[in-house]
Amino acid sequence: MMGRLSRFSWFVLTYNIAVILWGVVVRATGSGAGCGSHWPLCNGEVVPRGARVATVIEFAHRLTSGVALLLVVALAVAAFRGRPKGDPTRKAAAASVVLILSEAAVGAGLVLFRLVADNQSMARAMFMGTHLTNTFFLLAALALTAHFAGGGAPLSLRRPGWLGAGLALGLLGLLLAGVSGAVAALGDTLFPARSLAEALGQDFSATGHLLIRLRLLHPAIAAGAGIVAILLTVQPRTAEAARWGRWTSILVFCQWVAGLANMLLLAPVWMQMVHLLLADLLWIAFVLLTAASLTLPPPPQPSPARSPTLPPRAGEGAPAQS
Repeated sequence: MMGRLSRFSWFVLTYNIAVILWGVVVRATGSGAGCGSHWPLCNGEVVPRGARVATVIEFAHRLTSGVALLLVVALAVAAFRGRPKGDPTRKAAAASVVLILSEAAVGAGLVLFRLVADNQSMARAMFMGTHLTNTFFLLAALALTAHFAGGGAPLSLRRPGWLGAGLALGLLGLLLAGVSGAVAALGDTLFPARSLAEALGQDFSATGHLLIRLRLLHPAIAAGAGIVAILLTVQPRTAEAARWGRWTSILVFCQWVAGLANMLLLAPVWMQMVHLLLADLLWIAFVLLTAASLTLPPPPQPSPARSPTLPPRAGEGAPAQS
């Protein structure tokens, strides 16, 4: 049965996923400049008046992001108050605070450097990749906080062997798939196509924008990362690793189907949200698979001591001698 800290940890993680999905709406609708180049104010005001739709979308994202920051800080305070010194829950919660602050800094940079709306520069693509990387690290820290708060065993990186190397490769592959997906989504937003044939023509055009040609990398990276992730679910070390391994395999197949649907439907906003949601869930499942796999094995239980066999007393199993 989960305690209050564990339940709160999962709630904070779920809320942050919702905030991330709203960020898709901000980008896909071109609302990143809804508050102008002002941050943290919106068009120079604390609460914008007479706001346009783009301003409402961007302002709502800032408000929900602010609440996410407060929730992560509250989670860290609860972890430090409720867990002893050296507990891994404390470390994961502290990392979550650092990462959500850097998340806010990257978001502010996008606004202050005007890397939003119709900006087609590679600087924006690099910021998007950095943003996605930080987001994945934040989700990993929050997931590990919930894992440890629920009684998960601490990680052990001593002699990880081939399993540790494989899990590290899987994490890197999923991270690269996410970054390439963020760049591909930016290309879909900036260079929308009216048909699948037009989209494929853009992808293979020698004169097309670099953001469009980079879209070709994403399916290949996603397929390779998914295969590696599935292979690492074979022969789990613990029952918990087996559970997260099953979820990893299911989510990989769901993500492949969603990616194909996203391409065929020409990346509508709702499909982009589904695609990112599955990417976030897959990343969390694989992080927890890694955490469940890289733990110290339980110490062997001592066998019960056997009492020495005594010869039977007279009248108990042997005839008494006269």
